[in-house]
Amino acid sequence: MNAFLAIIGRDLRLATRRGGEAALTLGFFVVAITLFPFGVGPEPELLGRIAAGIIWVTALLAATVSFDRLFRADMEDGTLELLALAPLPLELAVLAKAIAHWLLTGLAVTLLAPVMGLMLNLPEAAYGPLVAGLLLGTPALSLLGGIGAALVLGARRGGALVGLLVLPLFLPVLIFGISAVEATLIGLPLAPHLLILGALLAVALPVGVFGSAAALRLALE
Repeated sequence: MNAFLAIIGRDLRLATRRGGEAALTLGFFVVAITLFPFGVGPEPELLGRIAAGIIWVTALLAATVSFDRLFRADMEDGTLELLALAPLPLELAVLAKAIAHWLLTGLAVTLLAPVMGLMLNLPEAAYGPLVAGLLLGTPALSLLGGIGAALVLGARRGGALVGLLVLPLFLPVLIFGISAVEATLIGLPLAPHLLILGALLAVALPVGVFGSAAALRLALE
């Protein structure tokens, strides 16, 4: 457990020292959402109707931007080889890095989402479902994104390849995240959508951890 927490703390400290990585993700999230009113028009009713979809799609793309750096720095400085040889199973090391990634990107985007909702005239009743859906959905994005990040290690233009690999995996999370907000706005129960997002997170946990670890072992051979 100490080694597991140490990996999380190390990634958080490195990200804080570098500063630019988390800021790049949040900056992309804010700027991309800000551009939508210019593209679809400033009508409050229209923006409010599509606000949940805008926030979810932008959160998904913002997460994708950061995946290329999830394991690359560790691969370049030799840390990844040490993690693979350490007593701590590589799967737990992958889980620790996914948690650190979520704390830096997914959690930050979730906390920022209500502010972006105000700008997009998101209906008041939608804020709770939006935040609840993001809290369940963004960890799944970090877990599944690790598979793509591990598969493109050593490849040129890995950032573009990560997007192609992981975006199809994100579609169920995106669909049910938006559906949770839409269901609330039309008076349907919210719980089924959140339960499905929880089930997707439960599936993403073993798939992401074991899939990423297997891909990392192949990259190290």
